[in-house]
Amino acid sequence: MATTAVETPISPFTVNISFQGQTRSIEVISVSTSAQVYAQVLESCGLQEQDAAVKVLFKGKKLNPSDTLTCPFAKVKASTTKKAPQLLVMASSASVVQQVQDKRSDPTIRGFDQEAQKMQQTVAASNQSVWGSVSQQDKNYRFVKIQACNDQDFGHHQTTSTIPHAFAAQQLLTQMATDPGIVAIMRERQLVVNALREMDPIDDRLMQKKQHGGSAVLGYNTNRGLEIHVRLRAFDLTKGFLPYPQLIGTLIHELSHNWVSDHALLFWANFAQMRVEYLHTHARLAAQGTVVQGKSTAALAGVTAQCRQGMAGIAGVVIQELAAELPQYQLTPQPLIPAIELRCRELTQQHAGVEQGQRLGSAGSNQSQSNTVPLDPRQAALQAAEQRAREHQQANTNAKKEDPSR
Repeated sequence: MATTAVETPISPFTVNISFQGQTRSIEVISVSTSAQVYAQVLESCGLQEQDAAVKVLFKGKKLNPSDTLTCPFAKVKASTTKKAPQLLVMASSASVVQQVQDKRSDPTIRGFDQEAQKMQQTVAASNQSVWGSVSQQDKNYRFVKIQACNDQDFGHHQTTSTIPHAFAAQQLLTQMATDPGIVAIMRERQLVVNALREMDPIDDRLMQKKQHGGSAVLGYNTNRGLEIHVRLRAFDLTKGFLPYPQLIGTLIHELSHNWVSDHALLFWANFAQMRVEYLHTHARLAAQGTVVQGKSTAALAGVTAQCRQGMAGIAGVVIQELAAELPQYQLTPQPLIPAIELRCRELTQQHAGVEQGQRLGSAGSNQSQSNTVPLDPRQAALQAAEQRAREHQQANTNAKKEDPSR
């Protein structure tokens, strides 16, 4: 007996459309293709495809308006569907899209990329040294990291118009690390410090732990050079930074702790010799006529008075500084004088051409520095050596004239 196949009718079901805060409904069947659904949505929302940029989303996926094979509701059964499927429609008129594309960005508002670039430029500027090309850190003996406190560090007040920004502190730390005197100390003693950091100025727990003899701590050395922290800011934060010469004194003090932890005579002998090296470097550069931003390095470092008399006065300056510092440790500078004078003699011999502010190769102490022709170090050293040889030969000639028997 022949049987006749009966086609089962496909029942339509409702699909809700969410568009511009309103809800609409359309009737579809499970075999409706993406192209058919897309066309129904445009008609229901009153949209023209050529006049608008339209996106139709179902379960987070965009319906392709030209897809005539995929049926987005194939798994939806009208008889078991309790909640109508939801379509999300996003549309912008072509005129609005073109208007936005034609608009120029506001030059007063930076985008995310521009903001990141601006931040990089600011950080790079804060890392530039005021010493310019005159002094840079040695590639081997140096401070590996330089880091200032910022608003996120423990206990730190937020920067204002009267409290210097972290970028200013970063620039000051860089100035200290690239100071010609500090570079000379690091190179001479082959020092490598992992990090030079700003000490948080209002961390009370740290103050109580590091306080010595009732005086406020200005810096500390962790694990003999692993990290050196220096207090940069005044105790009244609105008064900016501490004087630069004081900061350098603190840094040299903490560098001396790389060898000796206690404040014994050995520590102060090492500190005094490093202090001599620091002042001698600036005195030598001043004698050579080195100028940065129209000033000598000694002027920028605030040690012009200490360097005015050259090496002859540096020893006395360091002894006076120790005389003011050592009483709180129940010590006197007298036992340290031989070590100070020894280091002064060594540096004088090492840089014999620079004495009492003369440039290497100058004709004499009465010659005006304004008439001195600038020489590079090799030429100056050669000229100074030739001058000493001529003077030695002239002295021998005079001696022979006075004593013919020689």
